[in-house]
Amino acid sequence: MSEGNNWEKDVLTSIATEGLKEQKRTRRWGIFFKILTFVYLFVLLAMLNPTMQGGGTKGEKHTALIELKGVISPGAEASADNVVSGLRAAFKNPDTAGVILRINSPGGSPVQSGYIYDEILRLREKYPDTPMYAVVSDICASGGYYVAAAAEKIYADQASIVGSIGVRMDNFGFVEAMKKLGVERRTLTAGKSKALLDPFAQQDPKVVNHMKSLLKSVHNQFINAVKQGRGDRLKEVDGMFEGLIWTGDQSVEIGLVDELGNSSYVAREVIGEENIVNFSVQPDFLERFSKQIGAQISSLLVEKELSLQLR
Repeated sequence: MSEGNNWEKDVLTSIATEGLKEQKRTRRWGIFFKILTFVYLFVLLAMLNPTMQGGGTKGEKHTALIELKGVISPGAEASADNVVSGLRAAFKNPDTAGVILRINSPGGSPVQSGYIYDEILRLREKYPDTPMYAVVSDICASGGYYVAAAAEKIYADQASIVGSIGVRMDNFGFVEAMKKLGVERRTLTAGKSKALLDPFAQQDPKVVNHMKSLLKSVHNQFINAVKQGRGDRLKEVDGMFEGLIWTGDQSVEIGLVDELGNSSYVAREVIGEENIVNFSVQPDFLERFSKQIGAQISSLLVEKELSLQLR
């Protein structure tokens, strides 16, 4: 009786083991075919609808759109190189009836912002018959507004956040914490102020004054750029150049924004060409493809891991 029970137990164990192996094989093949299907569809979509910069029907008048999204900094989507490249392509295209720079940015590098600002002024002068407008979506603050000020007009939603005309530099101090922890700072420099932003050293009043002077200089550049771009449309109020922010409708009242409106409105009612062609610089095909594949594989692996854990 005991041998019979062992035999039955061995058979059941063998069947269960083979079943688990078969499930694993099926799961692996399932993941493989999912990835293969995704690759096929992605390549097919890319062939049928290429997302080349400035894509559109040749000879068809259009409104050119360039996106400025996120923090303005080197290497980012909103870098000066990307935005300027899109603007140049848009202005150069003979079928461009007008240009919209759609901004959704909290700001960023004053150098990058200044580069875009100067290039907008240059392009507007080079192509005087092509109007160029800035359209604010959620936020256009600090460096974002620096850029917008170069446009012929600025449009925003009534709830958009606009302004923050100021400059900041962040730092921390850990001097007291080091004393409590008994940590000794050992920093060697050649130059008295070489470690001027060291968070583990006491603040030097001379250094603080120097940095404030530096920030003030950049701030004045910002203010002058805004005044140059906006001209007599500005109705200066307290805090305008001190970093305060306003809603879109408040911004219209004080001259930071010209009118309320979105990209579709500006294209249709202001420029007169409802057909919008996106000239924003996009990652090349291989980069987009690799990112999509990576995301899909990660998703499938996570799904597999979860399914194994649930079992």
